[in-house]
Amino acid sequence: MSSPERSVRILVIDDEESIRRALQSILSLRKYDVTLASGGAEGIEKAIETNPELVVLDLSLPDMDGKDVCRELRTWMNSPILILSVRGNESDKVQALDLGADDYLTKPFQAGELLARIRAILRRAESRIIQPPEIVAGDLIISLAKRQLLRQGQEIALTRTEFEILSLLAQNIDCVVTYRMLSERIWDDREERDPALLRVHVSNLRKKIEPDPSLPRYIHTEPGVGFRFSAQ
Repeated sequence: MSSPERSVRILVIDDEESIRRALQSILSLRKYDVTLASGGAEGIEKAIETNPELVVLDLSLPDMDGKDVCRELRTWMNSPILILSVRGNESDKVQALDLGADDYLTKPFQAGELLARIRAILRRAESRIIQPPEIVAGDLIISLAKRQLLRQGQEIALTRTEFEILSLLAQNIDCVVTYRMLSERIWDDREERDPALLRVHVSNLRKKIEPDPSLPRYIHTEPGVGFRFSAQ
């Protein structure tokens, strides 16, 4: 069986020691670079540290549900997620896939099928742009994983809404992000999607990050359309 051309980073998040050992053996033998985590919180931290190119995630974890881990990772990470779980019912599969998982394999599993799924996922992921955990723009460091903003090394406190706006804009540098795209990211309720309220949040955000809010360096308005983030 062929090995990957380079050492692909894979993060395994599973609470069963026997499963972790088995996956370590199976994947390392094929020259994958494997990192192990036994819980959800530890898995998220190791994802931040290693920026994996694939995550193999169990749903039944001791500290949090695997679906919540999947949801959290998807707020900043584009790398594919393969669910590997004893839960085989349709509702769990649908929920996990809706939350951003790329594939679902139930336990017990055959090593051959697991490796085939991984190869297929990685082939599909080659066309993706892997988003780094941090975006550096001027004197700003935006940590998508830690949901933290630093300016010249000092943390700037942002509200949840302000960070959602900033992270979406920063992940689409020099591209126009429409009012609708921003509103759908921030508010679940369609009745709350008010462009005027969105402009208020952007104004507050500019006051916190712009050297001169009246002459924006980072967040530019595209009249009648939306906003554009510039790293220059």
